[in-house]
Amino acid sequence: MRTLDILYFYFFAACALGGSAAVVIAKNPIRGAMGLLLLILSVAALFLQLHAEFLAAIQLIVYAGAIVVLFLFVIMLLGPSATAAHDRRGIAVRTFSGSLFALAGVGAVAMVARTASPVRALPRVDSAFGGIEAFGSVLFSDALVPFEVSSALLMVAVIGAIAVARGRQGVHTLSKSERAITQSAPPVDPSGAGHPADPAAGAGVFSHEIHAGDTKGRTA
Repeated sequence: MRTLDILYFYFFAACALGGSAAVVIAKNPIRGAMGLLLLILSVAALFLQLHAEFLAAIQLIVYAGAIVVLFLFVIMLLGPSATAAHDRRGIAVRTFSGSLFALAGVGAVAMVARTASPVRALPRVDSAFGGIEAFGSVLFSDALVPFEVSSALLMVAVIGAIAVARGRQGVHTLSKSERAITQSAPPVDPSGAGHPADPAAGAGVFSHEIHAGDTKGRTA
């Protein structure tokens, strides 16, 4: 039984490392999302070995069932072949910052390994420790106020996101600087007559406002 536990741990630990490496290395965003899903499932399996059923269920419901699905929706909106712009400006600063962060991480691991105490067997805990019943009793007694406050903060964030999204609809919601951008943009004739179609015209953050303003001016 001890051998099966060790094999179980090493198998899912290797799966977790492979999934995390796929998230970082994969150039295809869908493959990166699948690597993230493998990582989440592996962590849930490790939580099950620790008899933390609640954390394993949260990993599957919240992360695998919501976060990964949200990432896939974003990938579908942007397209699976969408890639970031190749901007070489500031590459020296990014390289230096990444190297410094990696060096600090290696130093922290070395210090922990040097000052680590000998491995000691932990005392056995109650069989209900980490279960859903034990977690729920703590969540709705001692941690009730922080739990409700976090719910209120999430509601405020949702309302703020809706307000920001509604404020960007239509030409009449533009600020003075944004209106100046839309008015200075050259008109684009989709039929090709008159002004030549410029692919750079009307592109950017306010493209839908620019096209809406041009359509309104032509109809007037």
